Amino acid sequence: MSQMTLKTLGLQALLSVVLYSLAGPALAQNNQNPYPKMAPIEQYLMDRNAEIALARSAAPETISRDATILVLTRTGYVTAVEGKNGFVCSVDRGWMAAFNDEAHFWDPKLRGALCFNPPAARSVLPIHLKRTEWTLSGFSKEQVIEKIKQALANKEFPALEAGAMSYMMSRQSFLDDSAGHWIPHLMFYVPLTEPAAWGSDTPDSPVYLNSQFNGAPEPITVFMVPVGKWSDGTLASI
Repeated sequence: MSQMTLKTLGLQALLSVVLYSLAGPALAQNNQNPYPKMAPIEQYLMDRNAEIALARSAAPETISRDATILVLTRTGYVTAVEGKNGFVCSVDRGWMAAFNDEAHFWDPKLRGALCFNPPAARSVLPIHLKRTEWTLSGFSKEQVIEKIKQALANKEFPALEAGAMSYMMSRQSFLDDSAGHWIPHLMFYVPLTEPAAWGSDTPDSPVYLNSQFNGAPEPITVFMVPVGKWSDGTLASI
């Protein structure tokens, strides 16, 4: 894919309100929130085989075919397929958005397929699992935030490992009504840092800040880098 096409896709990303975007409180305040609270749990669940397939589509088949696959149940994620390469693929729901992302946090349609590499599976995935477990247990956003802070203070989460990243290259993901599956991209997890350290969100930069964690409360900064192909090898386009 040409640099111009990627640039155009990046600009489209900034204009779209999607999970893992720059959507902030001001944007949420300017739009009516269609999902002010959690929907019935049935709306977040999927057919098991469909969820396995969607999770695998997050990364190229050469990676995901030997990955561990997680699926969501009423109480949290469980292992549906045992892998052997250290990668772990799953499908995020809306509650993995930033806590102040009112447009997406409770959206029952949101399905974000991602595949963690081994360092991220060991040090980032545990946060996803606990957020989900606590949310499905009925804790409020505020309570989940406090539980995360407590777990961090007690060193209950593993330290972030160097090289932690994930693939989000599925053309079957659904991030919201306006963005659809958005564009294929990679996500990089680093200790809390200023976006300028990566040249993020500067003119012509391919690096975008992800609002998912960034110290609120997890001490992790997440950057996104668009790529030119979907996981099935087809070219990405607008």
